[in-house]
Amino acid sequence: MEKRARFFEHQGKKILLVDFTNCSAEEMLALLEEFRGLLKGEAQGSVLVLADFTGAQFDKRVITRIKELLVLDRPYVNRAAWVGTESLPSVYYDNFKSFSQRNLPSFNTREEAMQWLTAA
Repeated sequence: MEKRARFFEHQGKKILLVDFTNCSAEEMLALLEEFRGLLKGEAQGSVLVLADFTGAQFDKRVITRIKELLVLDRPYVNRAAWVGTESLPSVYYDNFKSFSQRNLPSFNTREEAMQWLTAA
């Protein structure tokens, strides 16, 4: 079974996939910590992140931790694209963007997100 947080290559560029699909809130918390650890060895402003939230379960702890990490990981992340935000209430999604002062575009498919990530 493939790891849910891993780097892969697309069109010659390295992307960090964080696959939250169908995760419970507990699984999401563990995966968020794994994601944080993967960033530590990367150069600032270099990481392309693809986060897939399809079918994920959110609770207050997850929402709070995502907000924290969006601020903490900002120095490392060049661009981030999200997929599957339908399961995330729009009020939280809007709050994430506002709180982190980041552009967090949402796409219908991973392929669309990868194309956007590697276009720059």
